Amino acid sequence: MELTVLAVAGCPNAPVLEQRLAEVLAGRPGVTVERRVIAGAAEAARWGMNGSPTLLVGGQDPFAAPGGGPVVACRLYRGEDGRLDGAPAVEALRRVLERAGAQG
Repeated sequence: MELTVLAVAGCPNAPVLEQRLAEVLAGRPGVTVERRVIAGAAEAARWGMNGSPTLLVGGQDPFAAPGGGPVVACRLYRGEDGRLDGAPAVEALRRVLERAGAQG
């Protein structure tokens, strides 16, 4: 399984997403994480970045909101408790990856 983290340069939430991903992926061989810095709107559209950071699982954004589009700006994720955060929660990442078949 291939995961891609898309972010703008200097995004403070990209390291948070990567740290949470590392926690979820511990002990799961065969999952690769590519990191890509997005420089502008055209590149965001080409890659499907819905804000920074965006996680792509097999080329798709599992957290994309319906009707959303490419964005070169900070992204917020709503947690199960309704609070906003700059990256998906560990449990949300775990569920997405398990649905996508990244079981260890």
